[in-house]
Amino acid sequence: MKLLRVGTAGQERPALLDAEGTLRDLSGLVADIDGALLADGAALGRIRAAAGELPAVDGAGLRIGPPLARIGKIVCIGLNYHDHARETGAEPVIFFKAADTVVGPNDTVLVPRGSVKTDWEVELAVVIGRTARYLESAEEGLAHVAGYAVAHDVSEREFQIERGGTWDKGKNCETFNPLGPWLVTADEVADPQDLSLRLWVNGELKQDGTTAEQIFPVGEVVRYVSHFMTLHPGDVINTGTPAGVALGRPEPKPYLRAGDVVELEIAGLGRQRQEFNGA
Repeated sequence: MKLLRVGTAGQERPALLDAEGTLRDLSGLVADIDGALLADGAALGRIRAAAGELPAVDGAGLRIGPPLARIGKIVCIGLNYHDHARETGAEPVIFFKAADTVVGPNDTVLVPRGSVKTDWEVELAVVIGRTARYLESAEEGLAHVAGYAVAHDVSEREFQIERGGTWDKGKNCETFNPLGPWLVTADEVADPQDLSLRLWVNGELKQDGTTAEQIFPVGEVVRYVSHFMTLHPGDVINTGTPAGVALGRPEPKPYLRAGDVVELEIAGLGRQRQEFNGA
């Protein structure tokens, strides 16, 4: 299933995109799309059974919000692609993004005040559907995944790298985690290690990769993280970005400025488009 949330910010309602591309209203069946729903197999079964009978919604001019409400935490895996790790020369790391960085896939992204090194990163987001702690295998890790989405891990590199401390100060600026358009349930993704990722800046292709290049595949990421923290339904893991970010390019590095437009997509998971503006 392709689950999504539509409407003005803070007032989104749950919806479903059916196999024919018709947008359907879920609000008569569920209150929202969140961890509680993803952990409820019976509720998901009722949605599947009723999909073709749900009221159709005219999507023209309708804002698409983040596909997941009440996110618990966003765990991020840095430098998880062989090519990106090579271009930066660093080892994979774990860091966090606050849930309030999440915005819709086409919402405006704000360049922070004083920023000169705002960067782009297309990423596969994994949404947890079952509580995970101390998992023993990558297969168990995959079994705890409810679905997948497109994430844009926007980053401010000066704040992240040159200002001391942890990466978090360059990752948690307002609007720095566009998510969606859909949460695609795991049963519709045959192989999460066979997904192409692409990102364009002002129409120019900057990133063109595949999840086959991940150092730690999805199941292993979930297993690994579960040994350091408990993952709950509705938690999100951003699994890293392929090569092609501004940080890895020759000087002068083409960091983002107000007025730039970034578009990104993952095969089967949808497409995002953001205009960048001043904070």
